[in-house]
Amino acid sequence: QVQLVESGGGSVQAGGSLRLSCAASGNGYPRYCLAWFRQAPGKEREGVAAISPGGYSTFYSDSVKGRFTISQDIAKNTLYLQMNNLKPEDTAMYYCVATTEWSLEIKAVKYWGQGTQVTVSS
Repeated sequence: QVQLVESGGGSVQAGGSLRLSCAASGNGYPRYCLAWFRQAPGKEREGVAAISPGGYSTFYSDSVKGRFTISQDIAKNTLYLQMNNLKPEDTAMYYCVATTEWSLEIKAVKYWGQGTQVTVSS
């Protein structure tokens, strides 16, 4: 079992920045890849950023590429998502997830955090 606890969400104006954190714990957690997903009101959940085990490689959805940065502090068992130049369309519940493969496909998600809300006003 893997536990994921997000923090750092909030409300910000367009063009602003937020940093999300995710504390990971549990048996076997280092074996999984980590990623961030989000779900906007009325929309399906989508993957936005993923990081390979050890943090050597990252990739992003087209909608956030160049604005968001995923990283991890292995010593602290913490995953981050730095979000810059936020747009109203980034408003969503953001979830930290553990996946069985290095992927932004929802079918690869094994564990979900409880989510943290990000609201961007224009």
